[in-house]
Amino acid sequence: MAEYVIAFNDEWVPDQTAEDLRTKSAGGMAVIAEMEEAGVFVFSNGGIDASTAICSVEAKDGEPIFSDGPYIETKEHLGGFCVVDVPDDETARYWAGRLAVVLNWPQEIHRFPGRERHNRPTETA
Repeated sequence: MAEYVIAFNDEWVPDQTAEDLRTKSAGGMAVIAEMEEAGVFVFSNGGIDASTAICSVEAKDGEPIFSDGPYIETKEHLGGFCVVDVPDDETARYWAGRLAVVLNWPQEIHRFPGRERHNRPTETA
């Protein structure tokens, strides 16, 4: 099995009313419940946009330098993500497709390199 992140860019999401977001949230949570039932769900979160930025940090002379801005120049903001642990790309595509349909906005899939789950021996009592 390998871990994949399914993510969307906040700028890909058209304007939503509060009711739209409630509906999308319920649909997204239903897909996550399906992922949990299938045993592939690892972690997810969303609602991330420019307003949720805390600070930026960069290294200078081996020390972290934190600032309230300006932030690293970017046009895009991660809007939300879901990490799944599935056997192959096709299964990751399936779950990303489910999210794209229920949310009605694009999703991207990235496989974490070298993050295959190692089967651990089952402990016996």
